[in-house]
Amino acid sequence: MGSLAPFDAGYAALAESLFAHVRSLSRDGRGVTRPSYSDVETGVLAYLERTARSEGIETAYDAAGNLWMTVAGGAPDRPRVVTGSHADSVPKGGNYDGLAGIVAGLVCAIRMRREGATPGRPFATVAFRGEESAWFGKPYLGSAALLGKLTEQDLALKHRDTGYPLMFYMRAAGADPQRLTRGEPLVDPRSIAAYFEVHIEQGPVLEDAGRPVGIVTGIRGNFRHRAIRCAGTAGHSGAVPKRMRQDAVFAVADLLSRVEEAWDEWMQGGHDLVVTSGVLHTNADTHAPSIIPGEVWFSLEARSQSQATLEGFRQAIVAECDSISAARGVQFEFDPPIFSAPATMDRALVDALAGACAARGLSYMRIPSGAGHDAALFANAGVPSAMVFVRNQHGSHNPDEGMRLDDFMLATELLYEAVSAV
Repeated sequence: MGSLAPFDAGYAALAESLFAHVRSLSRDGRGVTRPSYSDVETGVLAYLERTARSEGIETAYDAAGNLWMTVAGGAPDRPRVVTGSHADSVPKGGNYDGLAGIVAGLVCAIRMRREGATPGRPFATVAFRGEESAWFGKPYLGSAALLGKLTEQDLALKHRDTGYPLMFYMRAAGADPQRLTRGEPLVDPRSIAAYFEVHIEQGPVLEDAGRPVGIVTGIRGNFRHRAIRCAGTAGHSGAVPKRMRQDAVFAVADLLSRVEEAWDEWMQGGHDLVVTSGVLHTNADTHAPSIIPGEVWFSLEARSQSQATLEGFRQAIVAECDSISAARGVQFEFDPPIFSAPATMDRALVDALAGACAARGLSYMRIPSGAGHDAALFANAGVPSAMVFVRNQHGSHNPDEGMRLDDFMLATELLYEAVSAV
């Protein structure tokens, strides 16, 4: 991968303008909210489309509603190089999560058009819809649909706020959910030579290490239960002796304590694993300080780079639930799990990106991704895939998410070199 001339200051100003305008379209207090398959997400894609078309870049939407922005290559029949990321966000999140990858690809395409640089093969930047699981409980909706991985059950998933199904929102956004029910890819993975994704790191590792960029080696998969119900028996807090209680709160507390202990044991055994319970509540209609709680709902998620670890840990959790049920007289009722497979980035592309960093004297590190990304689906579909992380000063999925423009432009230059070399 040979080193190309750096981007001049005009492209940094362009990127800054793109970020600012999308923020203005989706501002929600201090943060931004771009719900999956919403009018806000549609408006963001329309703005990106207008920008691309004004620069002579071809645009099109696929049946899942994803926006494609393409620069024709010198050999148009060769498999294309694809880059991009997602346009949606979590509620009251940061502006760069997902958007950074779209802007990086679009800035590369605009440079090609302005400077008359014809890529050797078609170069496409995709703005994916619905990557965040916050809205329908399942991630990667747009990229999964693109690769034929969205099922009829997925299309029936209900929106977190309205209860309307994903199919309803897709249709309202101009997508064709009926076509997606066939389970056929919208593109042949063999028609894609490589997939690249620029993304902010969603943790503190690069910032702590003082490295502006990271080269991703792999992406953790996960299993997720959105709502597990623990059913006990409600009662008067002063009138029921301990030996006669079926207290759902203490049962769940016992479970989560055991889960954390098991997590420590699995990590000590050399397993890559992170575990989270982000939702926990009693029955809002009946809970009170003087009532023994008879119902608790909670979420549970585990992530790992190993599918075997995910499967084994989930089995261990079910066994703990059975043990607690027998000891405490409660029942655990599991909702259907949602699975996302781990993915490994292409070794040759990772090495090439690392080599480009070294040739520039750029401080970088190889890093696994704890968060999921659209790149995982491409990698698992057999498409050679790679990611560049940009350091983030204030974490992700929050309004204070940070990213220095200079760091972003370094990642964009790496992307430009990478897509030019494939």
